[in-house]
Amino acid sequence: MEILRAENLSKVYGDGENKVLALSNVSFSVEKGEFLAIVGPSGSGKSTLLHILGAVDRPTTGKVYLDGCDVFAQNENKLAVFRRRQVGLIYQFYNLVPMLNVTENITLPQLMDGQKVNKEHLKELIDTLQLNGREKHLPGQLSGGQQQRVSIGRALINAPAVVLADEPTGNLDRHNSHEIVELLKTSNRKYKQTLIMITHDENIALQADRIIAIEDGMIIRDEVNGS
Repeated sequence: MEILRAENLSKVYGDGENKVLALSNVSFSVEKGEFLAIVGPSGSGKSTLLHILGAVDRPTTGKVYLDGCDVFAQNENKLAVFRRRQVGLIYQFYNLVPMLNVTENITLPQLMDGQKVNKEHLKELIDTLQLNGREKHLPGQLSGGQQQRVSIGRALINAPAVVLADEPTGNLDRHNSHEIVELLKTSNRKYKQTLIMITHDENIALQADRIIAIEDGMIIRDEVNGS
């Protein structure tokens, strides 16, 4: 069952001599529960693509459909709600709120949305993320790996349709990188989360169900792992 579809996405920055074509006519679809890795050299358009899929940025042309919804047909207010409820974003540099503790950072999307926190789901997430005993810790009191676990919890708390991870291990050592990838794979299986991950790490990409390679803003390869 298809959960996401990108149709003829292009993104242009600037104009005239400063014009940069970041994406050029990119189209693909993703199945519900799939783990997709997006790879490519720096400047290839990977992060631009991910930000458009997450409705953080708008395409110059083209469309994105998520769970049957034409994402950019919505007004800005509906788009903000859509991002909080349907998309879980994980970044390389965590983006935690420094004055909020672990529990508050994880539940922030629900609190911003005026939703009641499901304490049972929160406890299950904290257990899965191995953050027990650190619920009241501030980000500055946590290691890099622990901070990334918190950002994963924040991305999963609303049970979004798709989780988008932009180089989630790029700021971590090998041991923590392995643990974070295992956690994301667990969420992919346990919660049947659709996972789209940008990575430079070939070993991580090979653990995905499928790899899309991008170069100069275009898809140059789209293949199922093991095929």
